[in-house]
Formats: sequence, structure tokens, C-alpha cells
Amino acid sequence: MYVILAPSLYARESAMNDETKDLILGVFESSLEAQLRAVRRLRHGEPTSATPRSRKGLSQVDMAFDILKRARSPLHVSLILERIQAQFGVAVDRESLVSSLTKKVARGDRFLRPEKNTFSLK
Repeated sequence: MYVILAPSLYARESAMNDETKDLILGVFESSLEAQLRAVRRLRHGEPTSATPRSRKGLSQVDMAFDILKRARSPLHVSLILERIQAQFGVAVDRESLVSSLTKKVARGDRFLRPEKNTFSLK
């Protein structure tokens, strides 16, 4: 005679409860650690930044948006690239920019494509 041992329903519920408990306790632990770091910074007189941190940089799409916004007219991708280089000091890959802007045009997101490799804002 063989006996088949199967975990009981209670055992499965208990395991899920343990996973949920661990998840919730992990969230509380992370939150309390962050609060403790803040209290220690205040206690030791470390200055807290009143101004928000600046972004590390703009995406190539954001730079193109800024260029087109200032131009107030459609620009060929070559001109967009030149102006990005001049204004932001960043060399952007032409194919990458065209691909990104074309995807934005297809989604109807901020950009239009009135002619081949020419972009404008909506």
C-alpha cells in the first residue's frame, strides 16, 4: 500500500502568508532605513539640498524637441543635429535620432514629419 502525501491547503496558505509577511516587512525595513539615514543627516548637521537635483541630461528626443520649439518651423535632421551639437555640446547619431523621431511621429507624440527627414512640432 502506498501513501501519497500532499501538502495541505493550510500549508499552502501559510506559505503565501509568509511570502506576503516577508514582502511587507521588507517594505517597512527599507522605509525605516531611509528615515534613519535622514535623521542621522539632520543630527550631524549635513546640509540637505533645498533645490531639486538637476537631471543628468536630456534625451536626444528632448533635445530635438527643444531645438524645434526654438526654431518655430520644420527643420531637416541635419540642421537639428548641428543645433544639438552647438547648443548642448552633444554629438547625436543621425540614424538613432531619425528612428526615435519617426517612432514619435507614428505614435502621434509631439512631432510631425512634413517631408522626408524633416521634422516639426505638432
